[in-house]
Amino acid sequence: MTFADILMLISTICIWTLLLINVVLIIAGYLFYVQDEGRPAPEWTEEQPFVSIMVPAHNEGKVIIKTVESLLALDYPHDAYEIIVINDNSSDQSSLLLENLRLSVPNRNLIIINTDSITGGKGKSNALNIGFERSRGELIAIYDADNTPEKKALKYLVGDIMLNKKLGAVIGKFRTRNRNVNLLTRFINVETLSFQWMVQAGRWKLFKVCTIPGTNYIIRRDIVERVGGWDVKAIAEDTEISFRIYMMGYLIKFQPKAVTWEQEPQTVKVWFKQRTRWAKGNIYVIVKNLSLLFKPEASRIRFDILYLLAIYILLLTSLVVSDLLLIFNTMGLVKTTLASFSALLWLLAILLFVIGTYITLVTEKGEMRLSNIWIILLMYVSYCQMWMIVAAYGLIQYFKDVIFKREVKWYKTERF
Repeated sequence: MTFADILMLISTICIWTLLLINVVLIIAGYLFYVQDEGRPAPEWTEEQPFVSIMVPAHNEGKVIIKTVESLLALDYPHDAYEIIVINDNSSDQSSLLLENLRLSVPNRNLIIINTDSITGGKGKSNALNIGFERSRGELIAIYDADNTPEKKALKYLVGDIMLNKKLGAVIGKFRTRNRNVNLLTRFINVETLSFQWMVQAGRWKLFKVCTIPGTNYIIRRDIVERVGGWDVKAIAEDTEISFRIYMMGYLIKFQPKAVTWEQEPQTVKVWFKQRTRWAKGNIYVIVKNLSLLFKPEASRIRFDILYLLAIYILLLTSLVVSDLLLIFNTMGLVKTTLASFSALLWLLAILLFVIGTYITLVTEKGEMRLSNIWIILLMYVSYCQMWMIVAAYGLIQYFKDVIFKREVKWYKTERF
């Protein structure tokens, strides 16, 4: 067996191991949805706790008013929640738009915090910490500036966390409201349903583990106080604080009935910048928490650390190596007897990807369409390959930031 054969074999084993792990998570997630469908949504029948809803916003004039209006219309006692919008060093018309809205609802607890280049403009974590200082709620809910939550979303999140003292946070689900704009948004819609929410459901089903998604979640105030707020160095602040919640002995539950609709990137350029930020943020979390792998008290998050490590290091390396070997073998630059076998496994992987992804869509109304099969197939050969470039670029940028001691900058997703 040649050295090229050995590399190809190792890469193939790594790729298929991670593929099968995802299949297991998707199956578990599907079972979770089937079992959850007949369950009533959680309802807290006693006096509703006071909730502070925080919305960090930087140059969000295109979407912020619709977001705040949807929060004002939530099916939750109006005297039991406040909305805190952190207008973070915006240079657009956000300040004027928000002030006009605030004046139109004078009897509501709508608080607008305007920061400048000195106090703000340092990313989402810093904005959340500023808002938290002004908050009064025993529970803190977070929504991104492009969200329109369904009316009962907050009530379901509150119901779950109040009914179980072991829960440190409860996350809802976000859906793609602009999914029919173009092919990219259709890809993102499928990715969100299959590889975020179905996998979240599977992880909760198997391990009672979830990761905060950054929006549409609720967390106990005392937890935020005890961990010292959100890590200002983390651009994946959601994953980072999730790990700290688990290290405190709490659980994070997934509640799929609490739904918000958000706007996703509509151009490849915006998508690439957003996903690069996600990649860099997750790599930061991996490096920061790598030592926890060897601590007994971190048993609950060990799977997540290994999973992130496998996705961003092992899978990325294996995909790049196997693709290069297949190309070099075709060009006659190297000789590997496993090339034809790897090609067969690649075709099987595509088939498994299409079938598994399509099955996950049956849990959502309106998504079980024959046309989605072609979307998924095209997604595998294009969108998924683009992810490799994003992950590799994010990894390079992270280490460049560390080596050259560059300040980590937050990229705000452009709105449409």
